[in-house]
Amino acid sequence: MDSTTPVFDGTATNEQVIEAFASQIKGRTYVITGAGKPSIGSQMATSLAKAAPAHILIASRTAAKVEPVLVDIKEIDSSVKTTFVQVDLTDHDSVRRAAQEILAAAPKIDVLINSAGIMAIKDYTVDKQGIELQLSANHVGHFLLTNLLAPALLSAGSQPGGARVVNLTSSGYLISRFRFDDWNYSDGNEYDHWTGYGQAKTANILFAYGLTKRLKERGVVAVAAHPGYNGDTKLGSHLTADDYAGIFPVVRRNMGKDFEFEEPRFKTYTQIAATPLIAALDPDIPNKAPAYLRNSQIIEPEEHASDADSVERLWKLSEKLVRQEFMY
Repeated sequence: MDSTTPVFDGTATNEQVIEAFASQIKGRTYVITGAGKPSIGSQMATSLAKAAPAHILIASRTAAKVEPVLVDIKEIDSSVKTTFVQVDLTDHDSVRRAAQEILAAAPKIDVLINSAGIMAIKDYTVDKQGIELQLSANHVGHFLLTNLLAPALLSAGSQPGGARVVNLTSSGYLISRFRFDDWNYSDGNEYDHWTGYGQAKTANILFAYGLTKRLKERGVVAVAAHPGYNGDTKLGSHLTADDYAGIFPVVRRNMGKDFEFEEPRFKTYTQIAATPLIAALDPDIPNKAPAYLRNSQIIEPEEHASDADSVERLWKLSEKLVRQEFMY
C-alpha cells in the first residue's frame, strides 16, 4: 500500500474505504449473501456500486428485501449489472440450486462476501438437515456455498489481484470455542443461545483459515471480519439489554474469563460496512491472509479460533454435515 493510503481505525466510514480502494473495485464481480435492506450486506452492496464494479450479485432469502437494494444500485450507477439469486442457507438443496444459478450468472467471482447471519436464537431450533440453526445459517450453509463456488473464485484467482472470500464474524466468537464433542447441544439439552452464537462465529474464523490453507497457492484467500454492532441492521432486534447482559456469565462459564466489548463497540450505519469492505478490498490483505479484522485492523484472533487442529477438525465436520468432500 502506498504512503497516501489512509490508515483506518474504528471510526472509519464506508465512504472513506470505497474512496481509498476505488481502483480495486472497478470492473470486478462481487457476490454478497444476505444483503436485504437494512443490513451490513446492503451497505456493502450500495457502497461498492459507487466505484464502478462490473457486477453485484446478491444471494439472499427474501426477494422483497433485496429489491430496494437493487433499485439503490441502479440509482447510483445504472451501468452496474445486478443479479438476485434466492437462497436459504439452512437448506442444502436450496444452496446447491443457488450455487448453480450463481455460477451461470458469474463464472468469475473476484470477491465473495458471506454476510448473511442470525444471532442468539433463544429457542433451540434445527434446520432441515437437523443442524442447530445458528451453526447452519452462519457457517454450514456458507461452507457449502463457498466450496460450490470455488470454480468461479479460482477463475479470478488466476488473475492479478486474485480472489478472496470474506466471512462476517463477530467478537462474539469470544463467547465459546467450537464444541467438537457436542456441536449440536445434545439435541437441545445443552443449548444456550449465546453459546450457539459464539460457536458459529468461531466457525466463521476457522473456516477462513481452512479455505486459505487450501487455496492460497492458487490465488484465493479468505479472511474473517468483525464489523462491529449497529441497531439499524435488525440482527439483534429480538434482544433486550438484559439479554445482552446475559453474555457475561456465559463467557465466564465457557471460557473461564471475563468478556469485554471492544471500543468503539457501536458503529453508525455509515461505518458498519467499513471493516468488511477493507477485508474485501485492501490489496495488502492477500499477503497477510488468513486474517481476522476488527476496527479496520488485522489483529490476532484467540487461539481457539485459529489453531491448526481446530481448523482441520471443523473442515472435516463441515464436509460430513454437507455430505460432500472438497479436494483441492
